[in-house]
Amino acid sequence: MSHALTFVIATLCILAICYRLYGVFFVRKVLNTDNSEVTPSHLLEDGKDYVPTKKWVNFGSHFAAIAAAGPLVGPVLAAQYGYFPGFLWLLVGCVVGGAVHDTVVLFASMKHQGKSLSEVAKSELGPVAGWCTGLAMLFIITITMAGLSMVVVHALERNPWGTFAVFMTIPVAMGVGLWERYTGNMRAATWVGIAVIFACVVAGPYIQESAFGEWLSLKATTVSLVLPCYAFFATALPVWMLLTPRGYLSSFMKIGVFGALVIGVVFINPEIQFPAVTSFISGNGPVLAGPVWPFISITIACGAISGFHAFIGSGTTPKQIDKWNDILPVAFGAMCAECVVGVMALIAATALHPADYFAINSAPATFAGLGMEVVNLPKLSQEIGLDLYGRTGGAVTLAVGMADIFTRVPWFSHLASYFFQFVVMFEAVFILTAVDSGTRVARYLLQDFLGDIWPPLKRTTWVPGAVGCSIVACALWGYLLNSGDINSVWALFGVSNQLMASIGLIIGATIILRLSEKRIYILTCLVPLAYLYVTVNYAAYWMVKYVYFNPAAKGYNLFNGVISVIMVVLGAVILVSALQRWVVLWRLRGAQHAESATAA
Repeated sequence: MSHALTFVIATLCILAICYRLYGVFFVRKVLNTDNSEVTPSHLLEDGKDYVPTKKWVNFGSHFAAIAAAGPLVGPVLAAQYGYFPGFLWLLVGCVVGGAVHDTVVLFASMKHQGKSLSEVAKSELGPVAGWCTGLAMLFIITITMAGLSMVVVHALERNPWGTFAVFMTIPVAMGVGLWERYTGNMRAATWVGIAVIFACVVAGPYIQESAFGEWLSLKATTVSLVLPCYAFFATALPVWMLLTPRGYLSSFMKIGVFGALVIGVVFINPEIQFPAVTSFISGNGPVLAGPVWPFISITIACGAISGFHAFIGSGTTPKQIDKWNDILPVAFGAMCAECVVGVMALIAATALHPADYFAINSAPATFAGLGMEVVNLPKLSQEIGLDLYGRTGGAVTLAVGMADIFTRVPWFSHLASYFFQFVVMFEAVFILTAVDSGTRVARYLLQDFLGDIWPPLKRTTWVPGAVGCSIVACALWGYLLNSGDINSVWALFGVSNQLMASIGLIIGATIILRLSEKRIYILTCLVPLAYLYVTVNYAAYWMVKYVYFNPAAKGYNLFNGVISVIMVVLGAVILVSALQRWVVLWRLRGAQHAESATAA
C-alpha cells in the first residue's frame, strides 16, 4: 500500500513540468499567440462584459467557475475501480485532453470576438453544425443540472444539520447581495456573511435535536422536488441578489477547505487503503455498473477533461483576457489546478477502508451481497452523529474521508461531526451555485431556440418569457433528477459532458488547421479527440443497450435512452461537417505551402 503524500508530490511535479513544457509549446507554437494583437476585451471594451482584467484575477475567476462539483464527485465514484485507473486518467486526461481543450476553446472564442461555442461552430463549420452544437449545449446543461443535483439529494436526505446549514446560505447570500448593492461596502458584507455561515454550522447540533430538526429530516424524494423549485427562484431573481453573492462566498470556502486538505495530507500522510485495481474493473460494480473502460473516462470528467468548461471558456472569460499569452495561465493553468483538486478527492476516498467506502456508496441490500465487513464505519457514524450507510452519490464519501483525515490531528479528534457537516455544506453550496448558473444558461438557450418561432422570447428582459422558460428548464432537469439513480444519471451526465468536450476539440482542430503555422499541429487536438469520441460513443451504446433500454436493469429509463441516442446523432453530424471542412482546409494549406515553396 502507498501513502497519500507520494501521489501529491507526483501530481505537482508532473503537472508543473507539463505546464512549463507542453503548455508553453501549445500556446506559443501551436496557437501562435501574439501579444501585439488586440484582444476582444480591448477591442470591444464596454465596462460591463468586455473588460481587460489582470491574468491572475482572470485565473481565479475562471478556476472558480470550472472547478465546481465535478472534480469532487467523479474521482470519488471512480474509486470503485481502485486508485490507479483514476489517478492515471486524471493526469493523462488533464495534460493531453483537458488542458488542450480548455485552452483551444478559449482561443477560438477570442478569435471570434468572445462569442459562444455554438456561434464559433456556425462560423467555422457551417449553420447545420452550429445549430447542432447549440442544441447539444441545451441537452448537456440540462443533464448536468440533474447529475449535480442528485449528489446534493443524497448528502441532505435524513440530515437536518446539513439541510439547515445549506438552507441558511440562501438568506445569507441574499443579505450580502442587498448589503453590497445599497451600501457598496462589500468587505463588511463578506465578513458578516462568512461569520453567519460558520455560526449556522456550529448551531447545527442544537437544531438537529429539536422539533425543527425533525421537520428538516427530509426524504430523498422530498429533496428532489425542492431543488428544482429552488432553482426556479434562483434563476428568476436578479443575479446580484442570490447567484453572484452565493458564488462569491463559496469561493472562500473552496480555497479554505482544499487548502486545509492539502495541509492535512502533507502532515498526516494517510495510508491509501484501496488496492491499485479492484475486482470491479470488468464491470458489475455496486457504485458504477460498467467496466473500467470506458467508464473511468466518463465518470471522471472535471479534473481530466470536461465539456462543461466550454461554457465558461466561450462565455465570460474570453471577454476579459488582457493579453493573448494570458491564455496559458488562465486556461492551461486552471485546468492543471483542477486536476490537483481531483487527485485530492481521490485520495480522500481511497484513504477509507474499501468495505467502509462500499457501505456508504451502495444500497444496503447491494452491500450485503458483496460479503464485506465494515471496519471503521460504525465508529465514524457515531462520531459524526449520522447514519452513513447507503448514502450514495459521492458527496458523503468525500465528506467522511476528509473528516477522517482532519480528525487525525490530535487537537481536532473530537470535531468529526463539525468537519463532516462543513464539508457537506461546502459541497452542496458549490453544487447549488453551479445549478443557479446552469439553469439560467438553460433558460437563455431555450429563449434563443424558441425565439426563432416566437421572436418576443429572444428578449431576456421580457418577464413572461423569462419565467416560462425558467419553468421549462427546471422541469426538464427536475424530471431527470426524479427518474433515476446516481448510477444511471451520472453516466448520462458523463456521456453528454464528454461529447461536449469532443465538440470542443473538433472546433479546436478546425481553428488550428486554419491558423497554425504547421498542419501537423492538428494532432494536438486529434489525438485526444480520437480517444474521447470512441470512448463516449461506446459508453453511450453500453448504457443504452444494458441499462436504459433494458427492462431488467435498475436504471431502465426510455427517456434517458432517447436523450443518449439524440446526443450521439448530434455529435456525428458535427463530426461529419468537420471532416468535410478539414479536407478543404488541408488542401488549401497544402496549396499555400506549395506556392510559398515555389516563390522561395
